Amino acid sequence: MYPRIIFDLAKLEENVSRMADACHERGLSCGFVTKCICADKRAADMLQQTAVDFLADSRIENLARIGEGKPRYLLRIAMPGEVDEVIRHADISQQSEIRTVQLLGKAAKAQGKRHKVVLMVDMGDLREGVFFQNRDDLFALAAAVLEEEALELYGVGVNLSCFGGILPDETNLGGLVEAAEAIREKFGVPLPFVSGGNTSSVSMLLEGRIPKGITNLRIGEGILLGNDTSGLKPIPLYHRDCFTLEAELAEVKIKPSKPIGPVGTNAFGEVVEFPDRGIMKRGILAIGRQDVFPDDLTPRDGEVEILGASSDHLIVNLTDAKRDYKVGDILSFDVNYGALLRLCTSEYVKRTYKAVDRSAVKV
Repeated sequence: MYPRIIFDLAKLEENVSRMADACHERGLSCGFVTKCICADKRAADMLQQTAVDFLADSRIENLARIGEGKPRYLLRIAMPGEVDEVIRHADISQQSEIRTVQLLGKAAKAQGKRHKVVLMVDMGDLREGVFFQNRDDLFALAAAVLEEEALELYGVGVNLSCFGGILPDETNLGGLVEAAEAIREKFGVPLPFVSGGNTSSVSMLLEGRIPKGITNLRIGEGILLGNDTSGLKPIPLYHRDCFTLEAELAEVKIKPSKPIGPVGTNAFGEVVEFPDRGIMKRGILAIGRQDVFPDDLTPRDGEVEILGASSDHLIVNLTDAKRDYKVGDILSFDVNYGALLRLCTSEYVKRTYKAVDRSAVKV
């Protein structure tokens, strides 16, 4: 059935192992972020057998899907209304609000669990966390966790690059280390977990520039797609094709390249213009913007061009393709992070798997 996204679990496992080894060799733990693949069950089961230290996701529903095994880490700061589910399905969570911490403490006590809390520090990207200059607010948040007998003050963390585009460096990660040291000194707690961000920190990791005192990284795209997001470049030796989108041609017609008639807005309120490129062999695939943004896809056949998409149709130019494409033929596409996220979220895109060969002898 099409459209479908193919998970190459063997290649994904190799990427996971390389990243976990890279972190462990430098004294850091490695968390694998599953949110881009919606904590796919087959992938999560494979990940339970790897060396990653925990599985992280921003959605409680995804953590519930993973089930028990490796520790489960909630990436998104919790909403007050979901604290019961946070305690039920996460072992560790990131928090930034005293009120939510208090509610978490009550929920953990009621469920008879001990829950680890990571305090988020905003080092300038201006997403979640206590702003790094407000040290008294950070101390107050730490004190709130320590007052809850069912909570453990586990560490501090930072998120960089996701909202403001601020890259990690020795200054902001060093500031996170200083914040951790200040909490240790004030409260006399070990605070073993100091999480220096996400895939944007990978280049610092591989270059040996992670400041002493950072103990963890949370990695998603670097493992899933082999991308270094700090420099928008491939990570050497990592597979970048762990995922393939396949879609079936539902129509192949010879038509003009420029629409005919008065121009208004399209289905998304956009005014679009198409140059007159003469008569064109055009194909339509049964996938659209409800599932993926066309700009996030790259045809594996370099002679196929994506022209655009409506809600349910992806339109391609087949004019220059050497292959004589016909209705029913399958086109394959590479995906970027945004495409993978949306394809895995869409209920209309099927999933198939290339399994890991456990019988193979590794040398």
